[in-house]
Amino acid sequence: MIDQRIVIVGGGHAAAQMCAGLVEAGMGGHTTLICGEAILPYQRPPLSKGFLKTLDEVAQLHRAETWYAAGGVTIKLGEPAIALDRTRRIVSLRNGEQIAYDRLVLATGGRARLLADLPAGLSNVATLRSAVDAQALRLQMNDCASMTIIGGGFIGLEFAATARSLGKQVTVAESAPRLLARAVSPEVSSHVLQVHRAAGIDIHLDARISGFEIDESRLAAIRLDGTRHETDLLLLGIGALPETGLAESAGLNCENGIVVDEYMVTSDPAILAIGDCTSFPDIGSGRRLRLESVQNANDQARTAIATLTGSRRPHNAVPWFWSEQGSLRLQMAGLPPANAERCKRPGNKPESFSIFHFADGVLCCVESVNAPLDHLMARKMLEAGRSPEAARVCDAAVPLKSLL
Repeated sequence: MIDQRIVIVGGGHAAAQMCAGLVEAGMGGHTTLICGEAILPYQRPPLSKGFLKTLDEVAQLHRAETWYAAGGVTIKLGEPAIALDRTRRIVSLRNGEQIAYDRLVLATGGRARLLADLPAGLSNVATLRSAVDAQALRLQMNDCASMTIIGGGFIGLEFAATARSLGKQVTVAESAPRLLARAVSPEVSSHVLQVHRAAGIDIHLDARISGFEIDESRLAAIRLDGTRHETDLLLLGIGALPETGLAESAGLNCENGIVVDEYMVTSDPAILAIGDCTSFPDIGSGRRLRLESVQNANDQARTAIATLTGSRRPHNAVPWFWSEQGSLRLQMAGLPPANAERCKRPGNKPESFSIFHFADGVLCCVESVNAPLDHLMARKMLEAGRSPEAARVCDAAVPLKSLL
């Protein structure tokens, strides 16, 4: 196992964790990292927050170039993989270079979802997925008094809170009847809405965008809820699509992501996939999931490392997420099932609380707002069962129906 040639395609959190694990296992000297960006793997969460506030802020690398060199990892930067020959086990780069592998790990992440009716290449329309995106957005923000965000998900709201803290006028257009509708409970959605509106952010729910006004290479205005809305700078925060192009062109099974088993192995036994680009079986729910989070990327990388080093074990991590939006710190552990019974536990501060989700009396998810200790306890409960010391936290929650 230790002499096999490992090639990793990708430059995000999953790829960085793979490198770390392989170096620790003594396999760094047989590992090649192919990264399409011209920068080593870096921290993504700050891009929508602190990175935008300071012009000279640089991306925070997971590890320095000297670390990769010391571990023996070969780095290919700025030359994306464009083709995969599964028969010959070769990855081709844009510059024509071909790299052979014994085992391949696809950590290709995702790409921003775009609006089909909005022309590409408009100078004041942005997405936020990479350091290059964030750098361009940061420069544009300096020259703008107002920002418009389409999408009331995590990225959109994090950016909205950051822009508002810089004194910008901010409008958010969300097509759903509530914010973060696919990610959090109605109670958390309502609280998030109140906090952002109190901060001066103009939020439109059930928003309908019926047209775009283009002035040469710029977006001059959108038609929002039947009214012309002028646009200095527009951010598209309407989700992401899994980056499966390389896998699909090579004939790997893909369905809302690259399909993997519980060991992160694709339909080709020589190829693994991890992170945002994967569709994986969730042991807890029995369904296939695709999750976009740092935690999921890191945990799947650990599962893949175990597979590559001959100590394989099924992926069975409790999902958890977080989002910082101005004064709000949202943390979620577990995945809420449909029609779960929900209970609320007030925190020790006016703006803090947790929502506990139960399915048939079993705790399956906890959402915490400005309550980090609840979040840590929730993860322990979900990972190890309801321990006596953790039970006191859970028992302090009050059924929401009793609060109505």
